[in-house]
Amino acid sequence: MIVIPDMLKDMYKMIVSAILLLWGMSQSFACTDFIVGKRASADGSVMCTYNADSYGAYHVLYHSPAGKHAKGEMIKIYDGDTNEYHGEIPQVEETYNVIGYINEYQVTIHETTYGGREEMVDTTGILDYVSLMQIALQRSKTAREAIKVMTNLAETYGYCSEGESFSICDPNEAWYMEMQGAGVGGVVWVAIRIPDDAICAHANQSRITTFNQKDRENVMFSKNCIKYARKMGWFAGKDAEFSWNAAYAAPDFSGRRFCDARVWAFYRFFSDEMDEYLPWAEGKDKNAKPLPLWIVPDRKLTVQDLIMANRDHYEGTPLEVKSTIGGGIWEMPYQPTPLTYEVDGKKYFTERPISTQQTAMTYITQMRSWLPREIGGCLWVANDDPNMVAYTPVYCCATKSPECYDAPGADDVTYSDKSAFWVCNWVSNMVYPRYSMMFPDLQTVRDRLEKKYFSQQRQVEDKARKLYASSPAEAVRYLNEYSCHEAQQMLEEWKNLATLLIVRYNDMAVKKMKDGKYLKTKDGLIVPVERPGYPKEYARRMHKLSPKNMEIPQ
Repeated sequence: MIVIPDMLKDMYKMIVSAILLLWGMSQSFACTDFIVGKRASADGSVMCTYNADSYGAYHVLYHSPAGKHAKGEMIKIYDGDTNEYHGEIPQVEETYNVIGYINEYQVTIHETTYGGREEMVDTTGILDYVSLMQIALQRSKTAREAIKVMTNLAETYGYCSEGESFSICDPNEAWYMEMQGAGVGGVVWVAIRIPDDAICAHANQSRITTFNQKDRENVMFSKNCIKYARKMGWFAGKDAEFSWNAAYAAPDFSGRRFCDARVWAFYRFFSDEMDEYLPWAEGKDKNAKPLPLWIVPDRKLTVQDLIMANRDHYEGTPLEVKSTIGGGIWEMPYQPTPLTYEVDGKKYFTERPISTQQTAMTYITQMRSWLPREIGGCLWVANDDPNMVAYTPVYCCATKSPECYDAPGADDVTYSDKSAFWVCNWVSNMVYPRYSMMFPDLQTVRDRLEKKYFSQQRQVEDKARKLYASSPAEAVRYLNEYSCHEAQQMLEEWKNLATLLIVRYNDMAVKKMKDGKYLKTKDGLIVPVERPGYPKEYARRMHKLSPKNMEIPQ
C-alpha cells in the first residue's frame, strides 16, 4: 500500500520501494497473531504478536511520520501485494507517527489472511487490507477508533481483498475483527473485544463463529452481516444462530491442520485443558470439538512468554517434526514448502508450526497505559524466523528505523551486510541443515542479547520518564538513539556469529572451544577436531529404512 499526498510526488519512487519491501508479494497467506488482554499479562500491558511468513519476500521496518495536511489533499492508494493503482481518497487534517505496526498512541494493528469465499471479493473496491491497516494507524488514537476508521473506509470506498483477520489493540483494549467483501460495492465485518483476562490467536483461518449480537459494548458488526449470508443462500436459521465462519469461511482440513493447529500450540503453553482440542488441530475428525476464540490462561504472560511461543515447532506433541525422518540427520524442526506434495500418485502434507523458516519479519507489541504514550509502546522487532533471531526494542515514538531494519540498497535479491534481514538469513540458513549441531551456538548469542535487553528495559524507561518530565522531545530522542544502537549492535553480533559458524563447523566437523576461544596445542596448532557422525536416533531410523545392509561383518 502506498499512501502519498500529491505534494509528495517527488518521493514516490522511494516510498514505493520501501512499501513493497515491507509487504512482499505473498506474505498475507501465511501469518500468525497472538493477542493478550491487559489482565492476562504479568505487568498489565496489552500485547500482540505478528509473524509475517513471506516465502522469500524482503521486509523492512516501515516508518510513516506524523503530519499536517492541507484541505483537499488526496491519498493515492496502491495495492499492498501487487502495487496496482486502485484510486484515491481524501486525506485528513492530521496523521500520526507510525513505526512498523504501532503508532505514537500505542495503537497496534496486525493481520492474517484467511481467504474465504472467492465470490465475495469486491473487485471494484479501492482499499485493500494493507491500505486499511496503514491508514487506520495514521488516523487512530484508540483501537475502537481504528475499527471505525477501517470499517467506514471500507464501506465508503470498497474493500478489494479477500477474507482478513485483524488484531486491533491499544493500551486498554484488545479487539479481533474479521472482514470480507460482499460482492461489488459491499463489505461485511465483525469485531469482538477480547476479554481483559483472556488470550486469543489466529493464523490464516477465520475464528469467529456465533457472537453476542446484543452486546454492543464488546461486539460490533456491519448491518448487512447476516442479511448478506441469507441473500446468498449460505444461512437460513435464526439471527442468534448465525456463525460467521460457517457462512463465509468454513474450516476444512487445511484450515485446521495448517492454521488452527498454530492456535492450539499457543494455547497449550498456557492451559492444561488443550488435549481435548488436539483432534480439531489434527484436522481429520469432522466431529472434533472446535477451538474457542479465546481462553483464560493458567498464568499471566510476559513478552518473553510470547517470544517463547513464537519459537514453537510443536515440540513434545504428536505434531512434532524433528523426531521423525523429516527432521533429517540433525533433527531440523523445519520442513520444505509447499505444505502439500505428491508421491506416486498419493498426496501428503507437511506440518506448519508457529516458527517457520519463511518468516521475514516478526513483531511483539507491548502497550502500557500507565506510562507516557511515547514510552509505553514498545515494538520488539526481528528479521527472519523467530527461533533464529534476537528481538530488539523499538519504541512507538521512533522517528526513524534502525538502519539494519531498512538498509539502503538491499532488497529481495540484493544482499547487504548492513541488512538484518540478510545477515540473519545468512546465519539461519547455515544452521537449518545441521540444526542440532549448530543451533546451540546461535541460541547462546540470541538468549544473551535478549536477556540484556530485558534486564535494562526498566532502567532505560526510567531515564526516559525523567527526561520526559522536562522535555518530551528529549525523551523521544533518547529512546530513538537507544533503539537504533541496540539494533545495530545486534547486527554486529550476528556477523560475528556467522563467522563463528563457518569456522567452527567447517566440513561437518567441530572445532573444540573453551570460554569462547578455540583450543590449541602448546605449539599453537588447533587441537584435533571432533567428528560427531550420525546422531544415534537418526542412525537407528536410517538403518531401519535403508534398502541396503550397511552392517560391518563380524
